[in-house]
Amino acid sequence: MFDGFEAFDIATAGASVHGRTGGDGPPVLLLHGIPETHLMWHRVAPRLAEHHTVVVTDLRGYGDSGKPPSTADHEPYSMRAIGADQLEVMRQLGYDTFSVVGHDRGARCAYRLALDHPEAVTRLGVMDVVPVGDAYDRADKDFSLTYWQWSFLAAPAPVPEQFIGAAPATMVDFMLNTWAEVKDAFPAELRAEYTEKFRDPDTVHAICEEFRAAATLDYEQDEADRGHRRIECPVLFLWSEDGAVATLYDDPLAMWRAWADDVRGGPVPVGHFIPEEAPEETTRQLVDFLR
Repeated sequence: MFDGFEAFDIATAGASVHGRTGGDGPPVLLLHGIPETHLMWHRVAPRLAEHHTVVVTDLRGYGDSGKPPSTADHEPYSMRAIGADQLEVMRQLGYDTFSVVGHDRGARCAYRLALDHPEAVTRLGVMDVVPVGDAYDRADKDFSLTYWQWSFLAAPAPVPEQFIGAAPATMVDFMLNTWAEVKDAFPAELRAEYTEKFRDPDTVHAICEEFRAAATLDYEQDEADRGHRRIECPVLFLWSEDGAVATLYDDPLAMWRAWADDVRGGPVPVGHFIPEEAPEETTRQLVDFLR
């Protein structure tokens, strides 16, 4: 899937990070969402590599990246900590400044990275999310039913871990099947790879810890920054035309414009998994934005 890319495993201060790099040109870091790994970019990364040096990674806790022990406050799985991994990876690869594009959980890591390290992030792409503080502040019955995973995965251990461990394929297939509009977007071998990662109890616990951190530390950090710190670089925001973001929020673009001065983007007529369901449109938008 990644012809011409070189795999790596880089030790950071907090974890090890698995990924691949390829191409030539200005560097761009691509970050995945749930229930995926860096493989979700397999239709986009090779095309971007015609114009850019592309780095794709597994987030801490996901895929083949490290799963360090957590703490009572879930800090090792906060987006601030996960973003610090990614910054260190890029620096070890020789890039002090770079663009970062994230989908779903990767988008949350990406915008936290842009807020915490504006000197490093030159352009930011976020796909099918709104900031976590805004999401929780607007939460209601529709939110709780649409974003069921936020409550389920953030429930106290070991409840979600044991349920997922009993039927990992059910969890992964349900997400892929119900959040996608393009039903053949996931080749069988890719779906099997996503499911195989969810068979690892350490991975499942790490992912649950990340959702627990979202409800506590990530939310608190967003609220501390609101009105005091802004995203300084240009932002591209893409969202599913018929997905949860479009359903729950009347003007999601305006929500990002409250955090940054230069925000552009729009809806894409596919489901939640934009890079896998609409790789041509995703690539076109990113090439234009990252010029």
